[in-house]
Amino acid sequence: MNASPLLSILGAVLSGAALALLGATLIVVGPTRLRLSVGTVRERVRDAAPYLGLLAVVLVVNKVARDVGPAVSWAIGWNVTGLIYAIEGDFVEHVQSLATPTLTAVFSTVYLSGYVFLLSFPFVAYLFSDDRRPLKLTAVAYAANYVIGLTCYILFISYGPRNLLPEHVDSLLYATYPQTQILTGEVNVNTNVFPSLHTSLSVTTAIVALRTRRTYPVWAVVAPIIAAMVAFATMYLGIHWAVDVAAGCVLGAVSVAVGDRLIDRRTNGT
Repeated sequence: MNASPLLSILGAVLSGAALALLGATLIVVGPTRLRLSVGTVRERVRDAAPYLGLLAVVLVVNKVARDVGPAVSWAIGWNVTGLIYAIEGDFVEHVQSLATPTLTAVFSTVYLSGYVFLLSFPFVAYLFSDDRRPLKLTAVAYAANYVIGLTCYILFISYGPRNLLPEHVDSLLYATYPQTQILTGEVNVNTNVFPSLHTSLSVTTAIVALRTRRTYPVWAVVAPIIAAMVAFATMYLGIHWAVDVAAGCVLGAVSVAVGDRLIDRRTNGT
Protein backbone atom coordinates (compact mmCIF):
# COMPACT_ATOMS: atom_id res chain seq x y z
CA MET A 1 0.00 0.00 0.00
CA ASN A 2 1.24 3.53 -0.85
CA ALA A 3 2.03 5.18 2.47
CA SER A 4 1.55 8.75 1.21
CA PRO A 5 -2.28 8.82 1.14
CA LEU A 6 -2.39 7.08 4.53
CA LEU A 7 0.05 9.54 6.05
CA SER A 8 -1.85 12.43 4.51
CA ILE A 9 -5.24 11.52 6.00
CA LEU A 10 -3.64 10.46 9.28
CA GLY A 11 -1.90 13.82 9.49
CA ALA A 12 -5.16 15.66 8.85
CA VAL A 13 -6.99 13.69 11.55
CA LEU A 14 -4.22 14.06 14.11
CA SER A 15 -3.67 17.76 13.41
CA GLY A 16 -7.34 18.47 14.05
CA ALA A 17 -7.26 16.45 17.26
CA ALA A 18 -4.00 18.13 18.34
CA LEU A 19 -5.47 21.61 17.93
CA ALA A 20 -8.49 20.60 20.02
CA LEU A 21 -6.17 19.00 22.57
CA LEU A 22 -4.09 22.16 22.90
CA GLY A 23 -7.16 24.36 23.27
CA ALA A 24 -8.77 22.05 25.83
CA THR A 25 -5.56 21.84 27.84
CA LEU A 26 -5.34 25.61 28.10
CA ILE A 27 -9.05 26.13 28.81
CA VAL A 28 -10.03 23.05 30.84
CA VAL A 29 -6.81 22.30 32.72
CA GLY A 30 -5.59 25.87 32.70
CA PRO A 31 -2.11 27.42 32.92
CA THR A 32 -2.23 27.68 36.72
CA ARG A 33 -2.93 23.99 37.29
CA LEU A 34 -0.33 23.03 34.71
CA ARG A 35 2.31 25.20 36.39
CA LEU A 36 1.55 23.97 39.91
CA SER A 37 1.44 20.29 38.91
CA VAL A 38 4.37 20.06 36.52
CA GLY A 39 6.82 19.12 39.27
CA THR A 40 4.85 16.00 40.18
CA VAL A 41 4.17 14.71 36.66
CA ARG A 42 6.95 12.11 36.73
CA GLU A 43 5.74 10.69 40.03
CA ARG A 44 2.14 10.61 38.80
CA VAL A 45 3.15 8.73 35.67
CA ARG A 46 5.11 6.26 37.76
CA ASP A 47 2.08 5.72 40.01
CA ALA A 48 -0.19 5.05 37.03
CA ALA A 49 2.42 3.04 35.07
CA PRO A 50 0.95 -0.45 35.80
CA TYR A 51 -2.43 0.64 34.48
CA LEU A 52 -1.02 2.46 31.47
CA GLY A 53 1.16 -0.57 30.80
CA LEU A 54 -1.90 -2.81 30.85
CA LEU A 55 -3.55 -0.63 28.22
CA ALA A 56 -0.40 -0.67 26.07
CA VAL A 57 -0.24 -4.47 26.17
CA VAL A 58 -3.92 -4.77 25.30
CA LEU A 59 -3.50 -2.43 22.33
CA VAL A 60 -0.59 -4.49 20.98
CA VAL A 61 -2.50 -7.75 21.43
CA ASN A 62 -5.56 -6.12 19.85
CA LYS A 63 -3.57 -5.18 16.76
CA VAL A 64 -2.24 -8.71 16.34
CA ALA A 65 -5.58 -10.37 17.06
CA ARG A 66 -7.42 -8.21 14.54
CA ASP A 67 -5.22 -9.56 11.77
CA VAL A 68 -6.33 -13.14 12.46
CA GLY A 69 -9.75 -12.38 13.93
CA PRO A 70 -11.79 -12.44 10.69
CA ALA A 71 -10.61 -15.95 9.81
CA VAL A 72 -11.61 -17.17 13.28
CA SER A 73 -14.97 -15.40 12.99
CA TRP A 74 -15.78 -17.19 9.75
CA ALA A 75 -14.67 -20.48 11.24
CA ILE A 76 -17.13 -19.97 14.12
CA GLY A 77 -19.76 -18.75 11.68
CA TRP A 78 -22.07 -16.74 13.96
CA ASN A 79 -23.37 -14.11 11.54
CA VAL A 80 -25.71 -11.83 13.50
CA THR A 81 -26.24 -9.23 10.77
CA GLY A 82 -29.69 -10.51 9.87
CA LEU A 83 -30.76 -10.63 13.51
CA ILE A 84 -29.69 -7.03 14.07
CA TYR A 85 -31.57 -5.88 10.97
CA ALA A 86 -34.64 -7.82 12.07
CA ILE A 87 -34.55 -6.01 15.43
CA GLU A 88 -34.21 -2.43 14.21
CA GLY A 89 -35.19 -2.46 10.55
CA ASP A 90 -34.61 0.77 8.61
CA PHE A 91 -33.69 3.01 11.53
CA VAL A 92 -30.32 4.04 10.07
CA GLU A 93 -31.98 4.84 6.75
CA HIS A 94 -34.31 7.22 8.62
CA VAL A 95 -31.32 8.80 10.36
CA GLN A 96 -29.70 9.43 6.99
CA SER A 97 -32.84 11.20 5.78
CA LEU A 98 -31.47 14.14 7.78
CA ALA A 99 -28.27 14.22 5.72
CA THR A 100 -26.94 17.48 4.30
CA PRO A 101 -23.43 18.31 3.06
CA THR A 102 -22.84 20.44 6.14
CA LEU A 103 -23.95 17.74 8.58
CA THR A 104 -21.86 15.17 6.75
CA ALA A 105 -18.79 17.37 7.09
CA VAL A 106 -19.49 17.96 10.79
CA PHE A 107 -20.12 14.33 11.71
CA SER A 108 -17.21 13.08 9.61
CA THR A 109 -14.93 15.43 11.56
CA VAL A 110 -16.46 14.31 14.84
CA TYR A 111 -16.09 10.63 13.91
CA LEU A 112 -12.40 11.06 13.07
CA SER A 113 -10.67 13.98 14.80
CA GLY A 114 -13.31 14.51 17.50
CA TYR A 115 -13.08 10.88 18.55
CA VAL A 116 -9.28 10.97 18.75
CA PHE A 117 -9.45 14.13 20.85
CA LEU A 118 -12.14 12.71 23.12
CA LEU A 119 -10.09 9.61 23.90
CA SER A 120 -6.72 11.34 24.28
CA PHE A 121 -7.58 14.42 26.33
CA PRO A 122 -8.37 12.50 29.56
CA PHE A 123 -4.74 11.35 29.75
CA VAL A 124 -3.65 14.99 29.76
CA ALA A 125 -6.37 16.28 32.07
CA TYR A 126 -6.13 13.52 34.66
CA LEU A 127 -2.34 13.61 34.68
CA PHE A 128 -2.64 17.08 36.22
CA SER A 129 -5.51 16.22 38.56
CA ASP A 130 -4.96 15.96 42.31
CA ASP A 131 -7.10 12.81 42.25
CA ARG A 132 -5.00 10.08 40.66
CA ARG A 133 -7.81 7.55 40.27
CA PRO A 134 -9.35 8.96 37.03
CA LEU A 135 -6.11 8.44 35.08
CA LYS A 136 -5.85 4.84 36.24
CA LEU A 137 -9.56 4.24 35.66
CA THR A 138 -9.41 5.61 32.13
CA ALA A 139 -6.51 3.31 31.22
CA VAL A 140 -8.12 0.17 32.66
CA ALA A 141 -11.58 0.95 31.29
CA TYR A 142 -10.16 1.54 27.79
CA ALA A 143 -8.35 -1.80 28.05
CA ALA A 144 -11.58 -3.53 29.10
CA ASN A 145 -13.39 -2.00 26.13
CA TYR A 146 -10.84 -3.40 23.72
CA VAL A 147 -10.71 -6.85 25.32
CA ILE A 148 -14.48 -7.30 25.41
CA GLY A 149 -15.02 -5.59 22.07
CA LEU A 150 -12.40 -7.71 20.31
CA THR A 151 -13.92 -10.85 21.81
CA CYS A 152 -17.28 -9.89 20.34
CA TYR A 153 -15.68 -9.14 16.97
CA ILE A 154 -14.12 -12.60 16.92
CA LEU A 155 -17.29 -14.38 18.06
CA PHE A 156 -19.77 -12.53 15.83
CA ILE A 157 -19.79 -11.67 12.15
CA SER A 158 -21.73 -8.46 11.67
CA TYR A 159 -21.87 -6.21 8.62
CA GLY A 160 -22.86 -2.58 9.00
CA PRO A 161 -25.91 -1.01 7.35
CA ARG A 162 -23.83 0.49 4.52
CA ASN A 163 -22.69 -3.04 3.60
CA LEU A 164 -25.99 -4.86 4.03
CA LEU A 165 -28.22 -2.18 2.49
CA PRO A 166 -26.08 -0.29 -0.05
CA GLU A 167 -29.21 0.66 -2.06
CA HIS A 168 -30.78 2.39 0.95
CA VAL A 169 -27.93 3.42 3.28
CA ASP A 170 -25.15 5.60 1.91
CA SER A 171 -21.55 5.25 3.03
CA LEU A 172 -21.42 8.98 3.62
CA LEU A 173 -17.93 9.12 5.11
CA TYR A 174 -16.28 7.24 2.26
CA ALA A 175 -18.44 8.75 -0.47
CA THR A 176 -17.64 12.28 0.66
CA TYR A 177 -14.06 11.69 1.79
CA PRO A 178 -12.90 8.51 -0.02
CA GLN A 179 -9.35 8.85 1.29
CA THR A 180 -10.58 8.12 4.82
CA GLN A 181 -11.19 4.50 3.83
CA ILE A 182 -7.42 4.04 3.71
CA LEU A 183 -7.19 4.97 7.39
CA THR A 184 -10.20 3.04 8.67
CA GLY A 185 -9.15 0.00 6.68
CA GLU A 186 -5.94 -0.10 8.72
CA VAL A 187 -7.79 -0.49 12.04
CA ASN A 188 -10.94 -2.45 11.27
CA VAL A 189 -12.78 -4.70 8.82
CA ASN A 190 -16.36 -4.64 7.54
CA THR A 191 -17.49 -7.57 9.68
CA ASN A 192 -16.52 -5.89 12.97
CA VAL A 193 -19.39 -3.58 13.88
CA PHE A 194 -21.02 -5.21 16.94
CA PRO A 195 -20.62 -3.51 19.35
CA SER A 196 -19.54 -0.02 18.35
CA LEU A 197 -16.18 0.64 20.00
CA HIS A 198 -16.42 4.27 18.92
CA THR A 199 -19.51 4.45 21.10
CA SER A 200 -18.26 2.35 24.01
CA LEU A 201 -14.98 4.22 24.41
CA SER A 202 -16.77 7.55 24.07
CA VAL A 203 -19.30 6.55 26.73
CA THR A 204 -16.48 5.42 29.00
CA THR A 205 -14.81 8.81 28.61
CA ALA A 206 -18.07 10.62 29.32
CA ILE A 207 -18.75 8.61 32.48
CA VAL A 208 -15.30 9.30 33.90
CA ALA A 209 -15.62 12.97 32.91
CA LEU A 210 -18.87 13.24 34.86
CA ARG A 211 -17.11 11.80 37.91
CA THR A 212 -14.49 14.55 37.68
CA ARG A 213 -17.00 17.38 37.30
CA ARG A 214 -15.80 19.17 40.45
CA THR A 215 -12.25 19.31 39.14
CA TYR A 216 -13.10 19.86 35.47
CA PRO A 217 -16.69 21.18 35.22
CA VAL A 218 -16.27 22.25 31.59
CA TRP A 219 -15.00 18.81 30.56
CA ALA A 220 -17.95 17.18 32.35
CA VAL A 221 -20.23 19.07 29.95
CA VAL A 222 -18.15 18.84 26.78
CA ALA A 223 -17.25 15.13 26.97
CA PRO A 224 -20.83 13.79 27.07
CA ILE A 225 -21.80 16.10 24.19
CA ILE A 226 -18.94 14.88 22.00
CA ALA A 227 -19.63 11.28 23.05
CA ALA A 228 -23.27 11.61 21.98
CA MET A 229 -22.20 13.17 18.68
CA VAL A 230 -19.74 10.34 18.03
CA ALA A 231 -22.42 7.72 18.73
CA PHE A 232 -24.87 9.47 16.41
CA ALA A 233 -22.18 9.94 13.76
CA THR A 234 -21.60 6.19 13.55
CA MET A 235 -25.22 5.74 12.46
CA TYR A 236 -25.48 8.92 10.39
CA LEU A 237 -22.43 7.87 8.35
CA GLY A 238 -23.92 4.39 7.79
CA ILE A 239 -21.20 2.55 9.70
CA HIS A 240 -23.12 1.17 12.68
CA TRP A 241 -26.60 0.00 13.55
CA ALA A 242 -28.52 1.44 16.48
CA VAL A 243 -28.12 -1.99 18.11
CA ASP A 244 -24.34 -1.59 17.84
CA VAL A 245 -24.59 1.80 19.51
CA ALA A 246 -26.83 0.50 22.29
CA ALA A 247 -24.44 -2.38 22.91
CA GLY A 248 -21.57 0.10 22.89
CA CYS A 249 -23.26 2.17 25.60
CA VAL A 250 -23.59 -0.95 27.76
CA LEU A 251 -19.99 -1.95 27.07
CA GLY A 252 -18.76 1.51 28.03
CA ALA A 253 -20.55 1.38 31.38
CA VAL A 254 -19.43 -2.20 32.05
CA SER A 255 -15.82 -1.28 31.26
CA VAL A 256 -15.88 1.51 33.84
CA ALA A 257 -17.25 -0.96 36.40
CA VAL A 258 -14.47 -3.41 35.53
CA GLY A 259 -11.93 -0.64 35.95
CA ASP A 260 -13.34 0.32 39.34
CA ARG A 261 -13.20 -3.25 40.55
CA LEU A 262 -9.66 -3.88 39.36
CA ILE A 263 -8.32 -0.66 40.89
CA ASP A 264 -10.11 -1.32 44.19
CA ARG A 265 -8.73 -4.86 44.37
CA ARG A 266 -5.19 -3.69 43.66
CA THR A 267 -5.47 -0.74 46.08
CA ASN A 268 -6.89 -2.89 48.87
CA GLY A 269 -4.54 -5.79 48.14
CA THR A 270 -7.37 -8.31 47.69
